[in-house]
Amino acid sequence: MGWTLAITGKGGVGKTTLAALAVRWLSEQGRRPVLAVDADPNTNLDALLGVQVSSAVGSIREEVKQLAQSLGTSTGGMGKQQLLELKIQQSLIETERFDLLAMGRPEGPGCYCYANNVLGAAVRRLAGSYAAVVLDNEAGLENLSRRIVRRVDQLLFMADSSRRGLTTARRLYDLAMEMRIDAGAMGLVVNRAREPARGGSRDNSLDLVPRFFEDSRVTVVGSLPEDAEVGARDAAGESIWTLPGQNPVWTAAASMFARLAPT
Repeated sequence: MGWTLAITGKGGVGKTTLAALAVRWLSEQGRRPVLAVDADPNTNLDALLGVQVSSAVGSIREEVKQLAQSLGTSTGGMGKQQLLELKIQQSLIETERFDLLAMGRPEGPGCYCYANNVLGAAVRRLAGSYAAVVLDNEAGLENLSRRIVRRVDQLLFMADSSRRGLTTARRLYDLAMEMRIDAGAMGLVVNRAREPARGGSRDNSLDLVPRFFEDSRVTVVGSLPEDAEVGARDAAGESIWTLPGQNPVWTAAASMFARLAPT
């Protein structure tokens, strides 16, 4: 498997935008093929990448569970694995710049342990043929805990520069350590960063960041500025590929990825 980047953070903080920017940067750097994995049940990464998901892996997981219950986990294992991999391949959106796999909504009641294990093995095999993998997580670490990918090279926690946003990012880091998430490096990206206030409250400034992560493995790898153009284009349904090269969010993200990705 190539370089693997996973992004997590609380809902609405900009994870999906950062993931789409990462896919664009990797593609433009010639690090193709790129596999984008939308692990958020809300499935928004496709719109930012200019495609539309019609089939998600979540429904395939349900099929695997039913198959396991009807045949037993030890009967016909190779046949089930091959069927699963075929279905995952069919759900893959393929383009010249990237491929996209949407994990879909969480399961219903009952145990999906076997289905998750089989699914994880199939996705890992698929990911092994890509130069880079970008994993857009839901607001938490559930998909990483399931070992959809066994190891990530770079785990990014995303937050805004408010005290609440940074507190949530710190809690996610503590949870990652408790769960023993295997990450080569961990970093923090501050979205919609604001300059330090003059003579007033500093609760919305980057000055808060070090005190939240000074005793952790997390390195502050960069920040993205507030920018109305990104929000306007998203609201208009435009993909990340239409964002001008001189846009400040794009230039900040590109500079950050250039430091993070191996040469």
